[in-house]
Amino acid sequence: MGSTLISVLIVGVILLLVLGLLSMWKKAPQDKALVITGLKKRVITGGGGLVIPILERCDRISLENMKIEVRIDGALTEQGVDINADGVAVIKVKSDTESILAAVEQFNTGKEDETIAVIKDTAKDVLEGKLREIVSKLTVEEIYKDREKFASQVQEVAAVDLAEMGLEIKAFTIRDISDANGYLKALGVNRIAQVKRDAEIAKAEADKQTKIKTAEAYQEGEKAKLLAETQIAESTKEKELKVQAYRREQEQAKAIADLAYQIESNKVKRELAETEMQIEIARKQREIELAEQEIVRKEKELDATIRKQAEAEKYRREKEAEAIRYKEIQEAEARARSIELEGKAKAEALKLQGMAEVEIIRAKGQAEAEAMMKKAEAFKQYNDAAITQMIIEKLPEIARAVAEPLSKTDRIVIVDNGSGGGDKGATKITGYITDIISQLPATVEALTGTNILDLLPNSKDKSSDKKENSSDNKEDSPDNNDDKNNNS
Repeated sequence: MGSTLISVLIVGVILLLVLGLLSMWKKAPQDKALVITGLKKRVITGGGGLVIPILERCDRISLENMKIEVRIDGALTEQGVDINADGVAVIKVKSDTESILAAVEQFNTGKEDETIAVIKDTAKDVLEGKLREIVSKLTVEEIYKDREKFASQVQEVAAVDLAEMGLEIKAFTIRDISDANGYLKALGVNRIAQVKRDAEIAKAEADKQTKIKTAEAYQEGEKAKLLAETQIAESTKEKELKVQAYRREQEQAKAIADLAYQIESNKVKRELAETEMQIEIARKQREIELAEQEIVRKEKELDATIRKQAEAEKYRREKEAEAIRYKEIQEAEARARSIELEGKAKAEALKLQGMAEVEIIRAKGQAEAEAMMKKAEAFKQYNDAAITQMIIEKLPEIARAVAEPLSKTDRIVIVDNGSGGGDKGATKITGYITDIISQLPATVEALTGTNILDLLPNSKDKSSDKKENSSDNKEDSPDNNDDKNNNS
């Protein structure tokens, strides 16, 4: 527990020392300067240093440029003429240690902004005083004509006093010079008038000389014109000859140059083509070598991997095929055995079933034969009256069967022009049914060999009476036929 407390105390002391050192370390940027006073006076610019609290003091001063507006009004020149001057000065604290210490000694206020304001005010007063001093020693004309010289004199005189304060003038410029009495303007008017007068005199003299020279020049010009025209004609002729010769030479030279250029161009193209062909051949050879190497590598790789894998796969597939084939053979044999047994079972079943059906058919045939024989024996015992009774009982069913299609007919359309005599219209339908019924005895005789009419007593008389009655009924009831036709 005690060792832990000691360790904590040691760490705390180290942290306090580190924090103390960090708090004592002061840094100065490039445009600032730190002046340390106390134990040892020193200046820090663009770096850092330790400042011991209580024992040492740290003051900051700016080394940046400061612009000052300088203006004087009513400053008297050497001639006693008052003028106004307006200028701009750029000053700063010098970067050397002596100048920084001098500036801090004379301008430091403890605050950087206030120190800059004090420096500007002091430098402005000094520059304005020096500006008035220089103005008093010069004339208006000297100041107005050479402003640069005037500004340099002010800068030289003020630089000495400002250097003692640790300051330097980086630039000084006179922007404007004016006066309230119009002296400068008067100087300009006099000079302007003189210039105008000199210009007018010079112009008149020039006009005079121009006229004289113009006349002389005209005469000489006429002479010279004729001579010039002659010379021009000769010169033109010589020029044309020279131009034609020059053109001929130029064209020859151009043709030679073009031919030489074409020859050289062909040579270069041929050399370039040969070079490209050599490069292409070398590239093709390299590609062939690489392809051959790749083929060798592929073959080795094929031998190492694919072929061995293919052989293993082939062996595996052969074994699997043999197993599948053996399995299929076994299954086929089993299916064949099963089908054979099933076929035998089905054949035996069908055989038994056929024998049973034969026995059933035989028994059924014998039963039907016995029934037919008994029915035939019974028919033999029937007399004519019984047969007649059976036929008569079946006649209504036969008539119903013949008339049933007519009863199911919804509508009958009869086309009859009334010619041919006998029944007409709807009466023929009932005649059809009667005719069918009357033909039944002949049909029964053709099928059975028995004539129904022979079995009936007085059949002929009854048949004739029935015909007469039927004809009477047809004549007596035409209305009934019409009603049936309408109902149909």
